[in-house]
Amino acid sequence: MQKKERQNAVLRALRAAFPHTLPILAGFACIGFAYGLYMHALGFSFVYPMLMALTIYGGSLEFVAAEMLCGAFAPLETLLMALMIQARHLFYGIAMLDKYKGTGKKKFYLIFAMCDETFSVNCSADIPPDVDRGWFMFFVSLLDQIYWVTGAALGGLVGNLIPFNTEGLDFVMTAMFVVIFLDQWKKDKQHISALVGVGFAALCLALFGADGFMLPTMLCILCALTLLRRPIEKGDAK
Repeated sequence: MQKKERQNAVLRALRAAFPHTLPILAGFACIGFAYGLYMHALGFSFVYPMLMALTIYGGSLEFVAAEMLCGAFAPLETLLMALMIQARHLFYGIAMLDKYKGTGKKKFYLIFAMCDETFSVNCSADIPPDVDRGWFMFFVSLLDQIYWVTGAALGGLVGNLIPFNTEGLDFVMTAMFVVIFLDQWKKDKQHISALVGVGFAALCLALFGADGFMLPTMLCILCALTLLRRPIEKGDAK
């Protein structure tokens, strides 16, 4: 009886998580497919984008890694590049410390599979009270990675069969984040955190340019939200 109840709880979490991942499915299917096509154009078998999607699981880094595989052997440069590109995940991890408490062994996969989109959903989703929080976040993470791996593998498989222009596909994920931001804006009782994020992003973009604004933006946001933590918590509690 206890085993059946546990299975029902897992299935309930899967059913609750799946609708939240549908916007990500649309974006990951397109961009993952484009990534597979790109890897094929560089001369790699479909196995490469599929395995890179399984192990690296970082869209921007995977595109850069594809170019590095075609260049000279430079492990230190590759390490530094990977740290720079994925540095924002340090801040994601700090933000999810409380949410990942009590998730047991699932925490290891939750940490590994936390990409931008998964973070957005798990951080902002209203989880029904009868749904296990750990399993909900686990299935959001798992489904998102399945979408990415499947798209990358399919792109690599059909890359030699059809011509495909990937220009403009990156806008799909931008549009998705705009929708998530607006939805979070509607849910929040106060908008301090949103305004801090937009303000520092605009300021750092003007100061450092599109190629170098991400890390200083995240540092500024982290410092500002740390200082404003109590006012934000009081605003949410009202």
